[in-house]
Amino acid sequence: MNEPAGRNIRLLIAYDGTDFSGWQRQDGGRRTVQGVLEAALEKMHGARPSLTGSGRTDAGVHAAGQVANFYTSLKNIPAERFVPALNGLLPRDLRILEARETRPDFHARFDAKARTYRYYLVCGRAALPQELRYALHIRRRPRIERLNEYGRLLLGERDCSLFASPRDSSISRSRHISRCLFFVRQDTLIFEITANAFLWKMVRSVLGTLLSFEERDLPPGTLSDALNRGSRRLAGPTLPGQGLFLWKIEYYRD
Repeated sequence: MNEPAGRNIRLLIAYDGTDFSGWQRQDGGRRTVQGVLEAALEKMHGARPSLTGSGRTDAGVHAAGQVANFYTSLKNIPAERFVPALNGLLPRDLRILEARETRPDFHARFDAKARTYRYYLVCGRAALPQELRYALHIRRRPRIERLNEYGRLLLGERDCSLFASPRDSSISRSRHISRCLFFVRQDTLIFEITANAFLWKMVRSVLGTLLSFEERDLPPGTLSDALNRGSRRLAGPTLPGQGLFLWKIEYYRD
C-alpha cells in the first residue's frame, strides 16, 4: 500500500487528560486530543490531515509521551517549526514537545514495540488539592515489597483475561509484559508497567487487582491461580483515570 503524499511528521505529545474525552476523535462534539490537534493542523494546512496516534487513552487519562504522525503538504516549514506553530494554536492542556520528519512508512501505532504507563498514588497522608488532578488518594500505605512480589508474577507472555473489560474487543488477550514495578518518589507511590500492548483499561485493572490482593494479604500463589483461571470476577476494581499517564512509546526503528 502506498503512503499518503507529503512529508511524514512525527510528534511527541503531552496532555492533561482531565478535560478531554480521551484521545480518539468522537461524534457529538466531544472534546478529544486527536480532534483538537487535527483542528489546529487544519488551520495550518487549510485542510484537515489525519493524525495517527500510538494508542488511545481514555477520558481523564494523561500523557507525557504520546506519539503521533501525520503527512503534511507544507514543503517549506522545517519539521521542528511545527512545535511553536502548533503550540500557538493549541490550548494550555495540550502541548507538542517535539516534531521531526520521519521515514515515509512510519506508523505511530503499528511500529510501536512497547508502551509504558505510570500511575501515581498519594498514600497514607492528606493529598494536596493540585495532586488530586494527577494522582489517586488512598488512606493507607500499601506494602511495596508485596506489591512487587505480585508484579513479578505478571512478567513475560501472559493471558491477561483476568484484567479484561467485558467490552474489550481484542481477538487475543495475550500480552508480553516486560516491566511491572512499584517505587516511591518524593512521597508518591508510582506504579510503572511496560508491555507490547494493553487491553482496554488493563493498566487500571492490573493496579486495582494488585492493591486489592495486597490489602487482603493474599499470598502470591492466589494471584497465580487467578491468572490461570482468567475470570474477571477474581480481579480487583478498575481504578479511575486521573492517576494514569501514557509515559513512553518505544519503536523498533527509532
